[in-house]
Amino acid sequence: MRPTLTLQTPRYSDYPELVAVWEASVRATHDFLPESYILVLRDHVLRKYLDAVMLVCCKDRQRHILGFAGVANGRVDMLFVAPDYRGQGVGQRLLRHAVAELNAERLDVNEQNPQALGFYLHEGFEVVGRSATDGLGQPYPLLHMRLAPTAA
Repeated sequence: MRPTLTLQTPRYSDYPELVAVWEASVRATHDFLPESYILVLRDHVLRKYLDAVMLVCCKDRQRHILGFAGVANGRVDMLFVAPDYRGQGVGQRLLRHAVAELNAERLDVNEQNPQALGFYLHEGFEVVGRSATDGLGQPYPLLHMRLAPTAA
């Protein structure tokens, strides 16, 4: 049974829970990242990235954050789902909201994260480019994606 989900803009007081969801999600899906780099990224998420995007989170009836997305300049810059809620419509709901309500038509995904790539392809995105490094210049290739014209 899928949980009852609500979307809302998180408050600053939600940031610790957002970071916890981010970290749990990354640890569940980014097994190619070393521990030291996860810690660097976690610091960036808390100190820079959350404030640089328009955030929307998905909460259950108990008001626990199950996932969140961050959008800036027509791009989904963040989409993370708590591991226990993957495959239950949380990511799909967040992505569809980002596309329909926040006009996000582009995103990047780690090439080494085939589950995320498959999810975005299933949701109507297509690969339009590749970078050999991530946003911090580290050797974790990114695939650049955009919403396919037929999916819009």
